[in-house]
Amino acid sequence: MARLILEDATIVDGENPPRRGDVVIAGELIEAVGEGAGSARPDDRVVALDGRTVMPGMILGHYHAGYWNMGLGNAPLGLDVPAPLQAVRAASNLRTALECGFTGVIGAGSPNGIDPCMKAAIAEGTIIGPRMMAGSRDVSSTGHSSDKSFPSHWQIGAKGGLNVADGPDAFRRVVREEIKDGAEIIKIFATDGHATGGDGSGLEISKDEFAAAVEAAQERGVKTRAHIANREAILHALELGVHIIDHGDGFDEACIERILEAEAFLTPSMFFPKVMMADLPGNPFTELMKLPYVEMAEILPIANEAGVRLLIGDDYGAGSCTHGRYAEELELYVNEVGIPALDVVRWATRNGAEAMGLDDQTGTLEAGKLADLLVIDGDPLADITVLQDRSRILAVLKGGEAAVDGLAQFEREVNADEPIAAE
Repeated sequence: MARLILEDATIVDGENPPRRGDVVIAGELIEAVGEGAGSARPDDRVVALDGRTVMPGMILGHYHAGYWNMGLGNAPLGLDVPAPLQAVRAASNLRTALECGFTGVIGAGSPNGIDPCMKAAIAEGTIIGPRMMAGSRDVSSTGHSSDKSFPSHWQIGAKGGLNVADGPDAFRRVVREEIKDGAEIIKIFATDGHATGGDGSGLEISKDEFAAAVEAAQERGVKTRAHIANREAILHALELGVHIIDHGDGFDEACIERILEAEAFLTPSMFFPKVMMADLPGNPFTELMKLPYVEMAEILPIANEAGVRLLIGDDYGAGSCTHGRYAEELELYVNEVGIPALDVVRWATRNGAEAMGLDDQTGTLEAGKLADLLVIDGDPLADITVLQDRSRILAVLKGGEAAVDGLAQFEREVNADEPIAAE
């Protein structure tokens, strides 16, 4: 089998300080990593990187494949377009994510059951996209903050985007229905706030309903995530065993202690509020975002230092927070919030893989793991913005297959059993 040898790379894996070495890929797996990782054979493809960066593929821990540049005040879940059109848009968004260097995504709300269908299409090769943890439709109660797509007197429902329930038994039923339809992580709207209207101060579902939903998912081996924008709801969700806290407005040091005990994840998703506050200064909608944004920026360095497992990802496809801007979120955390770049890379790689349950297969650069990786013409630890420049993403590999391949210019010929040069 011909191998791909990435020779003399700067290896950045979010686990260790960067180091020079080689990465050898055989088929879909990484065969070896390190200085002098082996001998090149005449049929190997050897790419002399001269210190360019090799890093694991990144993972978006909060992703809406079916959202498509929706303006504020419009149908918030893409219900203004037919499901087939939404599916085509989702396929385009997923390819964009992969070509931007994100080899995995975790669904955070899936109108019309898009996510399970997209995952199946990627698996069969019908479309090109990242690994997926398929999300559900949004699950919550009648009249919750995203249940705005129709007035009650129409009596038509909006099942395409929402799965509405009232009472514990009804919540169990809709969660089981989402699992039946292929969801691998259930999205629960637990509070309002954080871009859905309101200040996030109260529960949109009862504690009994919340508990029933989480329990129903756990019984069938499926994870849950919850849209939450107040401290008490965060603590309650962690007590129940919610896997991912979305947004987490109100997160404080008590929440840090509890989330560490629960071994759960937090997606702070600060990029969407930043974009919206810049686009709509003084708007009542964005005024509600200001204080939670400042408070999250203050607590995040403390949470990161404490070891909270943070994730990258946001409401891309809503307003001007368009698909393809994903790497700008990393810049925000590094250059505005003050998180070390190596740590933010860890959020986007190892932490994302752990949240997907794939940390034994991807998320770090190790022999035996899947060859999900990027080659970058630059150093993201010195300048995190390099990840925004798609012309500098020289290669994106998922399972050893190239979704982006600009490596030909660095190839060199080898002789039989030539040692791989490494500094």
